[in-house]
Amino acid sequence: MNMKTVLITGCSSGYGLETARHFHAQGWNVIATMRTPREDLLPRSDRMRVIPLDVTRPETITAALDASGPLDALVNNAGIGLLGAFEVTPMRTVREVFETNTFGVMAMTQAVLPQLRARKSGVIVNVTSSATLAPMPLVAVYTASKMAIEGFTASLAFELEAFNVRVKLVEPGYGPTTAFTNNGGARMDGLIPEAYAPFAERIFASFGQPAAVTRETDVAEGVWRAVNDPTGKLRFPAGPDAEALARSA
Repeated sequence: MNMKTVLITGCSSGYGLETARHFHAQGWNVIATMRTPREDLLPRSDRMRVIPLDVTRPETITAALDASGPLDALVNNAGIGLLGAFEVTPMRTVREVFETNTFGVMAMTQAVLPQLRARKSGVIVNVTSSATLAPMPLVAVYTASKMAIEGFTASLAFELEAFNVRVKLVEPGYGPTTAFTNNGGARMDGLIPEAYAPFAERIFASFGQPAAVTRETDVAEGVWRAVNDPTGKLRFPAGPDAEALARSA
């Protein structure tokens, strides 16, 4: 049997880490990429390789793909979070979010496409967010970066259909156990000014009492379904909250 290979970006924590574990458990070869490689996070196996990759740096994309060999699937999972009032968000911060969440996905996709098109097989899965399914406050920039990928993916799916290359979206819900806030880092300092504080407090309180949440395993299973789906289905909400939003949209 010809063993398949998947490259997953952003595997140092959260959804990417669990997705790498899931594909490995299902018998795939896994190329788990992260900006600072940590092999101790993943199973030691000849089917698991940890490779450095920063999707905002073209030279690391080229090096990672050269080291990976032929791919059957690309999972664009790497992303950064941002929470705050848009009014006070510096445009340099907006550009930083788009560099990873939007342009990084596009750069990875563009780099992998030639081999998939030439073989007329393969699949690209772009991980976005349930913020694209329903408006959410204080995440305008983050949502915009993910909505751009929703439009990009829907159009690209038509563009590549003639080459038998499938393109899918996985839309995770709210995952409180992920590093969304932590990976926001210093870029979120000062983004809740005094005028917005009462509103923000109400929003933060609602985050602490969610009706349903998304687990890392929900997203890993959603990505698995998307990669193996042979139909023209585009969107795969992941997590009970995302699935509920998708049904009501």
